[in-house]
Amino acid sequence: MAFRSKLVGGISAGAVTIALAAFATPAMAQEASVEPGDETASQEEPGEDNIIVVEGYRQALETAINLKRDAPVIAEAFSSEDIGKLPDVSIAETLGRLPGLAVQRIDGRAQSLSIRGLGPDYSTSLLNGRQLVSSGDNRAVEYDQYPAELIDQGVIYKVPYAGLIGQGLAGTVDLRTIRPLAKGERIVSLSGRLEFNEDGSLNPDVKGWGYRATGTYVDQFADDTLGLAVGVAYQSSPSQVKKFNAWGYPNDAGYNVLGGMKPFAKSVDLDRLGVFGTLEWEPSLEWNTTIDIFYADYRERIPQRGIEFPLNPGWGSGATITDNSGGEFPDSVTFTGVQPVVRNDYDRKDTETFAAGWNTKYENDDVILNFDVSYSSSDRRLQQIESYSGLTYAANASGPSDTVTYTRPSSGFPFNFTNTIDYSDTSLIQLTDPRGWGAGGIVQAGFINDTSTDDELWSARAEVIGKVDSGWVKNLVAGIAFDDRTKSRDIVQNFLSLAGGPSVYAANGAVTRLPIPSDALLTPIASLDFLGFGPQVAYDPFVLLNNGTYILTDVQSSSLPFPGDWSVNEKVWNGWLRADLEGSLGAIPVEGNIGVQLVFTDQSSDGFQSNGGIGAALIPVAGGDEYAHVLPSATFNFEISPDMKLRLGAARTLARPRMDQLNASYNASIANQPPSSGFNSIFSGGGGNPQLRPYVADGIDASFEWYFGGEGYLALATYYKWLDDFVNPNAPVLRDFSYLVPTLTPTQQLAFAATGNQTQGLVGGPDNGAEGYIFGVEGSIALPLGDMTGFLPGFGVQSSASYTDSKLDVTLSNGDTFNVDTPGLSKWVVNSTVYYENSGFEARVSHRYRTGFLAEFIGISASRSFRQTYAESIFDAQIGYRFQEGSSLDGLAFTLQALNLTDEPFINYTDGNREFIVDYEEYGRTYLVGVSYKF
Repeated sequence: MAFRSKLVGGISAGAVTIALAAFATPAMAQEASVEPGDETASQEEPGEDNIIVVEGYRQALETAINLKRDAPVIAEAFSSEDIGKLPDVSIAETLGRLPGLAVQRIDGRAQSLSIRGLGPDYSTSLLNGRQLVSSGDNRAVEYDQYPAELIDQGVIYKVPYAGLIGQGLAGTVDLRTIRPLAKGERIVSLSGRLEFNEDGSLNPDVKGWGYRATGTYVDQFADDTLGLAVGVAYQSSPSQVKKFNAWGYPNDAGYNVLGGMKPFAKSVDLDRLGVFGTLEWEPSLEWNTTIDIFYADYRERIPQRGIEFPLNPGWGSGATITDNSGGEFPDSVTFTGVQPVVRNDYDRKDTETFAAGWNTKYENDDVILNFDVSYSSSDRRLQQIESYSGLTYAANASGPSDTVTYTRPSSGFPFNFTNTIDYSDTSLIQLTDPRGWGAGGIVQAGFINDTSTDDELWSARAEVIGKVDSGWVKNLVAGIAFDDRTKSRDIVQNFLSLAGGPSVYAANGAVTRLPIPSDALLTPIASLDFLGFGPQVAYDPFVLLNNGTYILTDVQSSSLPFPGDWSVNEKVWNGWLRADLEGSLGAIPVEGNIGVQLVFTDQSSDGFQSNGGIGAALIPVAGGDEYAHVLPSATFNFEISPDMKLRLGAARTLARPRMDQLNASYNASIANQPPSSGFNSIFSGGGGNPQLRPYVADGIDASFEWYFGGEGYLALATYYKWLDDFVNPNAPVLRDFSYLVPTLTPTQQLAFAATGNQTQGLVGGPDNGAEGYIFGVEGSIALPLGDMTGFLPGFGVQSSASYTDSKLDVTLSNGDTFNVDTPGLSKWVVNSTVYYENSGFEARVSHRYRTGFLAEFIGISASRSFRQTYAESIFDAQIGYRFQEGSSLDGLAFTLQALNLTDEPFINYTDGNREFIVDYEEYGRTYLVGVSYKF
């Protein structure tokens, strides 16, 4: 704790600062979307008087600052320190250190990105200027599928321009791979890193250490007219999660108690192969053509073992409270007669992502022509097994049970426990349905989701840039683009029942209890000792599935809010006109652009109607819509002095709704009597909305930037966005249920007649019934203190602080309104780095802080929920040495990194009460030891 306090005081207090922002010419796959402005501006070398020879982190900073300075629009960016080496171990972490950006940790890894207080639903990701498909139900990219070692630069557009395709409401992230002809030399780079977690492995079937290996080759041929870049990165990376999960905190007895819990010891083994290749040909000064290919094979194995404890008597747990310490929320409570569920769960996620594109550019003194065509796809299969064992079948009160006492400590995990049962004793703990969860009397000894998600995108773009240089107008730009994207989802759900009986139903002689087969057993784990529990039985549920111990019992849409099989198609036509400007107001030079983008969308979805329940019939259904948006934009950059700029931007932006929200599927339910109030119908349900429209925002931006000392800069920015057509995910939407009329029972027919034969009913689903605003202020600074003071050359600080405020008003169909939080928004985000580089020695400490926010969580059947989180304060550190030019070991470098130095937990809570903690997760410290060689 002393170490943590010193770090917080030494860095956070000084953090009013940071972020390398930058802009890397994003072209229409490379050059085309570089516009507006001078395409070569960001590639020019600084003047001779400003040249400072630096390497490593300082080189990345200097490149980023120069790019930001020359940027024609308001943007941020990052650059690699060297071939195959970003400043952080993942793309998401690098992005999360830029002004106005923050990340959410998932299983300990930075993954989901928020831009300016808006979560991953509201931004878009590109690769080499082209839209990226995603592996999940949403559009949001899982950044850890893209090896950081293969990314050369990244640009975040905060204000779009006409011609930026796939723009997001909050911002657009464009990741870039290497351009071989721009490097101008042969480069061969090899690197490797070992990594391990301080907790080792929490599960016996995942190792406690991993490694990363990368190789990159860049070269030019045929008198530097042909360039080739190839990179391969392989990662085998484990992470460990100590997780406490609460069911809730009921007040059935006049005081609040822990109603139940589901703690897990979770291990995540990530194995990823990433490959990119770029072939660039420039046969003359006028022609350039480039082919890009990217491929990633991403596999996760996630065993998670724990014990699920139903506790609250009022929820039918069968337990009894025999003692408590008193008060509104007692610090100590004892439960007897506890019948838990011993869990051995396992997730397998296999994802393949492919992207290919061809870009051709022609340029002479009068015109630039760009053409780009691309294809990308992502295929994911996710298998999620829940496997149950316990003391008795269906919580048999005459069998053995546990006595559990919890106490609430002053720090750390929210509860400590003592108990009496040995959960590693296989004579006590056997395969069964401990709580009788099986619907209709089925013996449910487990559950499996098997989900396949496919995403496919074809794109084509063409652009003409006329160099007019007439008055204020430098270029006139016209372009057109077409995207055709289809995402589909198929899910199979099954109960896992026990083999050996004539039926899977207990009343018909089903096997209700089996010893755990020896071929599935693993070494017992004691990973729940972080809560006070002893060891528990561990086994591989996939072995039970493969050796015939389990029988699959079909469950149609049993735990889904709507039928899980659906597809969504979007055809988007995009046209734009833009004028790139250059002139002066008095003595102040001005550059900028003004333009308009017309977007026409034809969206459709195929899905299923269902009347719910096990074995329910599924009826195909389809829906969709067509609509257009006009998106004007403008940016003006005023050069107040050679070292100061004032940038003003304004634009209308949009973000398309989640793909799963656009699905046409919905479930139905039928009441046995007419409603006493509300909509007069016996039909209701839940599902998607294929007529959902995009989120829209009108925004204004201003940024003041002052550059000094070669590597230093200060920037202050502010923005305001008016949010319109914001999606309310739980709105009542009218649907027709005529197809269910023939299935009505006599009782339901009477109720149906009492409603006047009303066939329409309300379906809970998304609509565009919310609006509001978001406002923010950002400050960032880079101080090369060594160069400024002459003391400790190579020493510097960079930091940023962002404040964001937002309000969303949701309007219901009856006219009622209420306020909600914006998902992903932290009021304050602070990122800081202190660094020192000199004579080959490198050292830095980085800090990432964000206040609490509304976070998204995914359940077993891909259901979504949101909860408020605690603030986070995360420290990382790195030291290394790079042999200098002239040394016999020139090109060799060593690195030692430590992540999550203070073992910062991830905490969220419910009901607006910080004591009612739902998830408390600890990930431990991770260490990486690396070596690289470039020649």
